[in-house]
Order: sequence, then C-alpha cells, then structure tokens
Amino acid sequence: MIKGFFNVPVAVNEPVLSYAPGSAERAELRETLREMRSREVELPMIIGGKEVRSGKLERMHPPHDIKHTLGYYHQGDASHVRMAIDAALAARSKWASLSWEHRASVFLKAADLLAGPYRAKLNAATMLGQSKNAYQAEIDAACELADFFRFGVREMTRIYAMQPESARGIWNYNEFRPLEGFIYALTPFNFTSIAGNLPAAPALMGNVVVWKPSKTAVYSAGVIMEIFREAGVPDGVINLVFVSGPVGAQTVMDHPEFAGIHFTGSTGVFQSVWKKIGENIYKYKSYPRIVGETGGKDFIFADATADKQALAIAMVRGAFEYQGQKCSAASRAYVPASIWPEIREILGRELATVKMGPPEDFTNFFNAVIDESSFDKLAGFIDRARTDKDADVIFGGHCDKSVGYFIEPTVIQAYDPKYITMEEELFGPVLTVYVYNDEEMDATLDILDQTSMYALTGAIFSQDRYNIEKFTRKLENAAGNFYINDKPTGAVVGQQPFGGARGSGTNDKAGSVFNLLRWVNIRTIKENFNPPHRYTYPNFAPDKE
Repeated sequence: MIKGFFNVPVAVNEPVLSYAPGSAERAELRETLREMRSREVELPMIIGGKEVRSGKLERMHPPHDIKHTLGYYHQGDASHVRMAIDAALAARSKWASLSWEHRASVFLKAADLLAGPYRAKLNAATMLGQSKNAYQAEIDAACELADFFRFGVREMTRIYAMQPESARGIWNYNEFRPLEGFIYALTPFNFTSIAGNLPAAPALMGNVVVWKPSKTAVYSAGVIMEIFREAGVPDGVINLVFVSGPVGAQTVMDHPEFAGIHFTGSTGVFQSVWKKIGENIYKYKSYPRIVGETGGKDFIFADATADKQALAIAMVRGAFEYQGQKCSAASRAYVPASIWPEIREILGRELATVKMGPPEDFTNFFNAVIDESSFDKLAGFIDRARTDKDADVIFGGHCDKSVGYFIEPTVIQAYDPKYITMEEELFGPVLTVYVYNDEEMDATLDILDQTSMYALTGAIFSQDRYNIEKFTRKLENAAGNFYINDKPTGAVVGQQPFGGARGSGTNDKAGSVFNLLRWVNIRTIKENFNPPHRYTYPNFAPDKE
C-alpha cells in the first residue's frame, strides 16, 4: 500500500450561478423543474443501503401549489429506527478503520456531483418541495452543501495535524477516532445544505449516522441520499429514516450506543432532547455529544448616521429572502426617529416592487411559507397586530392559502419595545420595527440585548466608527454572527462560521474545525524510546560528605 502525507485539494467556495435570462443554467433548471413536476415519485427509506418501504404512504406537495402532488414517501415507525441503528453499528468498524483519505474522497466526489450533474436536480427539488426561489436554492442546495463537503475535508486534515510537542527520547502524538456508537442527525426544512451537512459532518470524521429529515423536506432529502450513494458512502454509514420526531427521539435516545446528536430546529425540541439525554445518561456507554443550532430573534440596529438606502435594503433582504424562514433572518429592527420617515418611505417603495408567486416563475422574489401550521401561526400574529394598541401593520399583511401558503412581506411598527413580535421567534416574513428617540440610543441597546433569549445573528448600521465599536462591544453576547453595515443573513462556509449561543444553540460553528472536533475522541499516545530501568530519582541519593 502506498503511504504518504497527502495534501487535499484546495477548498474554494463554489461559484454562485446567476440564472440570468439566456443563461445555460436557467434553461437547464427550467427543464428540470418541468420534468420533476410532470411525474410522481415514491421515496423509500434507505437503511443499510437497502430501500425500505413501510407501505404507509405520505403525500408530498409544493407549499405554493398545495393541490399538486410531487409524490409519496414511506412513513416509518420505531422498528425502522431500530433497523437503522443496527445497520449503522454493523457498518461502524469498517468505516471507522478506513484510511482518512478515502473518506475524504467520498465527500469530495459528493461536492463535485453537487456542482455538476446533480446541481439542477437538487435545486429544483428544493424549489418545488420547500418553495425556495432559484437564487436562494442555488446558494443553499448547490453551493453551500458543496462548500460544507470541501471545507469539511480541509478542516478534517487540520484536526489531524493538531499534534503535541515531543521531548528528547519521547514521541507524543494524538489520534482522532470517531465516537463509540452512532450519531443521530435531526435536520430542518429551511436549508437543504444543513440537511445534507448534519449527517455528513460526523460521517466524514468516521462516525455512522441515523438521519431523520423534516417531513416538509423529504423530497430534497431523497436527492441528497442519491448523491451520497453515488459518491460512494458505504451501506449503513448514513441511514435515512422517515419517522415522526417523538418516535425517532424515543428510540434513539433509549439506546446504549447513542453517541451524539447533530441538530438544527426549534429551541423547544432541542431542550426536550437535552432533557431526555440527561434522564437517560446512566444508560449510555459514553457521554453523548450534543450539538445544536436552534433559531433566533435576529436584529438590525441603526444609528442616525446609517446609510439609509443600504439599511432599507438590508431590512428587505434580511427579513424577506426565503420568506423569513432562515434562522438568521432579520426579525426585529431598531431605527432612530430622526431617520425613520425616510427609511419608511424607502421600505414602502422597495416592497411595492416585490413579486410574490411560485418559484417556477424566476421573476418572483417571494414564495410560500412551508406549511399550513406555519401559515396559521403567522396570520394570527399579523391579525393581532392590526388590533393591538401597541402595534400597527404598516406594510403587507395579506394572507391567502387557497392555492398555496402565501403571506405578503409584512412590516409591523411596534410602539412598545417588548411587544410580542419583538420578542417571539415567528420564523416567517414578518419584520417588526421599533422607532427609538435618538437621545435614548444607549438605553435602546440595553433593551435590544435583554429582549430576546436568542443570540444567533445581528447587524448594526452606522458610519460613526466610535459607535460601531461601542455597539460591537455592547452586543458581544447578543449574536454569534455579527454584521457591520450588512444584513444578518448569508453566512458563507469558510468565511463566516455559523452558530449562536444563549437560546440559539451550542455555537459549534457549522462547517468549521470547531464543529468537526465534536465528532471525534482524542487518544494521546506516548512512546518512550529509552525507558528508565530504576524507580529512583537523583534527589534520593544521599549528600556527599
């Protein structure tokens, strides 16, 4: 066997294609959308490399076209989760012992499949199944997932290079082995890239995985699994199950070989998971790793010197790209009274040009929210703001679910900084603005910092360098990803490692060395080339007369 210290390909971010009129990628994506809409698929679970059908079929449909059927998936139960755990554990020894460069090759190939032959298919599946427009699908499904794989390989090699010092006559070295047992990946609907990365990151480090995607993102999850299999992920290393959240959690977290969870979702679910792990801690072979990102109540704060046009555009993009269904989406904004009339005018002018409709029409900036329960929740908050004395709906607010789950981009002005939509995560296209008196800027910063349990993303807008430093220091615990004169969304793998603290999660920074370190155990080995032959030390010798 050839031996060597191998250099992996240089990791660079996948270029984002434009899908401009007349471009080849636009034509390909449009044709792929047409073809995928024209047929119904039947998605089995993939357990131990085999297609598993339960016979209990659940319908999939676009959120923006609820009468259209994309296909059906096979709903599983606890027996399928147990089957997946057994398959993962059976595959563990062989996968864990595989040379790291071969694990790297699998995920580098997956990245190239994403960037090439599967690009249009995964983007189209994301557009149809999750109602995401072409550009948002491109930066998420194709580019970010490819980035996760390529930069993940690079970060893996950096971890393996973390070695201790050695003294004369001694050689010390670290070996980074996968966790003992299996990992549970519980993934969300809003980012296809997260759905792919949460099972892939532990697998890259030699772990085996049981993967449960969101029921509203099964359509794209099926394509990701195709990519994994074509890239050469061995049978049983990543097992895809379609089960309810409670069934998956109960079965996985009762198993003694449960070694960790990689999670993105709601704070409530994550806290219940943590509690369940604590209750079962005596059952496990080792202490499970708990890695999670759980959402936010993300902010924009401006002072009177802010670039007004840039601020307004950051509010539109930050709050309303992908219908505000990004955990990083701007949900609350604090604007000084001295510039608010002009900001309001620009906001109204820009929002009047926003087109809403199905993502198959590439001219639509805005599409549907994910499902009926989300629609009903958001519509309830908007209706409440219309009648509450402490708030007004100043833009948008129209809701219609006759064809799809469409809610207009909505801006609420709150007259109380503690109004409910300033505090509660809505996860939809609703931005609440609080207008503060300029002389109360410092007090408003305190209110911002104390208002939310979350600390995921935040943005400040100012042209005053003293204020920029002040805001940055004052809000140091309010956001894990902090933006100066930019919207609080759009973190790029390798450039802005993503994650937040407080109620937003464990801040392990997806796509970075910090995250991948959670999926290994370190064994430090010392070899002594000249071991002592006596038990005594020099100080035990008697003094000379």
